Amino acid sequence: MPALHIGPIPLANNLFVAPMAGVTDRPFRQLCKALGAGYAVSEMVTSRKDLWNSLKTSRRANHEGEPGPISVQIAGTDAEMMAEAAVYNIDRGAQIIDINMGCPAKKVCNKWAGSALMQNEKLAVEIAQAVVEAAAPRNVPVTLKMRTGWCNEHKNAVTLARAFEDVGIQMLTVHGRTREQGYKGFAEYDTIAAVKNAVRVPVVANGDVDSPEKAREVLAATGADAIMVGRAAQGRPWIFREIGHFLATGEHLAPPLVAEVRRLLLDHLQDHYQLYGELTGVRSARKHIAWYVRTLPGGEDLRRHINTLDDCTAQWRAVADYFDALGTEMDRLPRVEIAQSNDAALDLRESTHEQEQH
Repeated sequence: MPALHIGPIPLANNLFVAPMAGVTDRPFRQLCKALGAGYAVSEMVTSRKDLWNSLKTSRRANHEGEPGPISVQIAGTDAEMMAEAAVYNIDRGAQIIDINMGCPAKKVCNKWAGSALMQNEKLAVEIAQAVVEAAAPRNVPVTLKMRTGWCNEHKNAVTLARAFEDVGIQMLTVHGRTREQGYKGFAEYDTIAAVKNAVRVPVVANGDVDSPEKAREVLAATGADAIMVGRAAQGRPWIFREIGHFLATGEHLAPPLVAEVRRLLLDHLQDHYQLYGELTGVRSARKHIAWYVRTLPGGEDLRRHINTLDDCTAQWRAVADYFDALGTEMDRLPRVEIAQSNDAALDLRESTHEQEQH
């Protein structure tokens, strides 16, 4: 596959990390990039000025030491505010601006942001145009993430894709579900294929990519230029190198060594604590640890134990001790036969989603 670009910016490969609230912070994005992802988009940053100086937003806008390109996703309902948000984030290091029209969370959609904007095509296009015009003088490309439509009876992704391309959007990501579906059921790829056939800019397929085989299947079904992995990367950031190897060779990589996963997770925790501090860090790290060990022997016991700890050092030591013991039982992690079922992944996703943003 030829090298992929967003505007003038080259990407390392066509395997992307999806922006996920409370998950794709800087430590997680850096980890995924180190393990084979070619591109990662930040968590959503609000277009509301009164929240820009909040601790939560400042953490989301923290790109210290992160390898480029730096992509920041913004969300809102007012074209002028969204344009200002684009400039604000560009001034703080964003090299690509991504517009959120894909988030199905009620907190977002009740304010007519995220995927709710797909119901108001005129406003959606106005926002896209305003952000493009604000970013253009700074030579920053603008991308956009959306769903197939608001509901099954009104799938307007193709119509909107053409309009977005006309106003200068330089890459489109389509999640193969409607807003009505949320994360339930299964993604469909016919609409993504139709979007790909309707526009000339790169199109990224998103939804239910949870294994190397599924990645190959989705690329073939959609003709998309890239795939975006979300929930399946939670606790399994090496999925990107597994997919990349399989697409290149048709062969599976061996599961990672227990010793490697121990090192990756402990380093991830240190970066996490550094960004969030002791109190927030130890609590927000719990979900990451739970994702890493959810399929491993004794993982549920560890999850229950770390939920009683409010000290970063104790949490870190508990994880280290767990993997030391696991390493005496096995050299490598067990092979994963497709990640979780949709419902199980949804449970893990929603257990943290409401605690975080949107």
